[in-house]
Amino acid sequence: MYDLAAIATWIEFAVRWVHVITAIAWIGSSFYFIALDLGLHRDRNLATGADGEEWQVHGGGFYHIQKYLIAPDKMPGDLIWFKWESYATWLSGFALLVLVYYLGSEFYLIDPRIADLSAFQAIAISLASLTFGWVAYDQLCKSRFGEDSTRLMVLLYVILVGMAYFYTSVFSGRAALLHLGAFTATIMSANVFFTIMPNQRIVVADLQAGRTPDAKYGKIAKQRSTHNNYLTLPVIFLMLSNHYPLAFASEMNWLIAALVFLMGVTIRHYFNSLHARQGNPIWTWLATALLFVAIIWLSTAPMFRMDEPTEAQGGALRFAQAEGFDQVHDIVRGRCSMCHAAEPDWEGLHWPPKGLRLETEYQITSAAKQIYLQAGLTHAMPPANLSHMQASERAEIIAWYRAATR
Repeated sequence: MYDLAAIATWIEFAVRWVHVITAIAWIGSSFYFIALDLGLHRDRNLATGADGEEWQVHGGGFYHIQKYLIAPDKMPGDLIWFKWESYATWLSGFALLVLVYYLGSEFYLIDPRIADLSAFQAIAISLASLTFGWVAYDQLCKSRFGEDSTRLMVLLYVILVGMAYFYTSVFSGRAALLHLGAFTATIMSANVFFTIMPNQRIVVADLQAGRTPDAKYGKIAKQRSTHNNYLTLPVIFLMLSNHYPLAFASEMNWLIAALVFLMGVTIRHYFNSLHARQGNPIWTWLATALLFVAIIWLSTAPMFRMDEPTEAQGGALRFAQAEGFDQVHDIVRGRCSMCHAAEPDWEGLHWPPKGLRLETEYQITSAAKQIYLQAGLTHAMPPANLSHMQASERAEIIAWYRAATR
């Protein structure tokens, strides 16, 4: 007998692994080339006609890197284009969004206390918002307003803060910050696919044909690449936030996200300035630390304490009506709820781990799959079996879940 929940979890794990690997590759190459371009020595008269050069050492070898603004007499056949890292990161991330938040919309995407949406409505809002993000951003960049990079960056920040507030008004806190990350990452990857790569192809074609490329193509690509550079670190924070309730389960979660984007600017400004040999702006570290302290303070603001249904509703109803639920309810209340409660009884815990509360029938049935995987099929919970859950109790959890999903 195939355990569909276990298979689905392994598929999710595999996609998440791919997403992390490709993200590392994309971010690594992006940061490397930004640092390389800023650090090139352009004050040297190079016999090769290169625009700049730099010597680097890595892995026991020395590398002499030169940048050319014009094509060589013969374009090399093995010219490497850095693009698939970006595409694979977005595709795997979207696949993960589908697997976790679309297929599990009832548990992870929708919070009826915030907005009582159907699965179709929530998914439609998600897809529409991602599309809106790219279209609105792209049009702003192409407009006369976008000719001033500083003005454009300020407006982009305002849009991101507005989207943070919007997402926290329609989705669960966990899904809201994740979607803000997806919103931003979609803009970044679309920059590569729709703007940076096409512009580079035009420039290469002109150079190969002996024409002088229009400088606007390089300027546009540089602008989009710079935006990606400053947005990368906030996206990583937002993607990791779903593991930390202090980030997503606070009433100030949208404001926390707003400050995270500012931290992305201060951190990248430091490294960009350092790589460009424009000084050592250590004030950025103080600014980053103060922003992070503000985030910590905001995270301890009142956590969401909305009244929850006392009985299972919607799709969770089948778990409440399944054979063995009364026994499982008692098991969870006795073995899990001392930690997974609004006010945990376990010493040292001030909030329920992962923001998961298991006190009411609604909360337990809504987390049925997690309980099954964490405390039934595996022994991941309770940690170190501190509450002494018995093998027979785990068997009852397994039997209950499978009875409900037959």
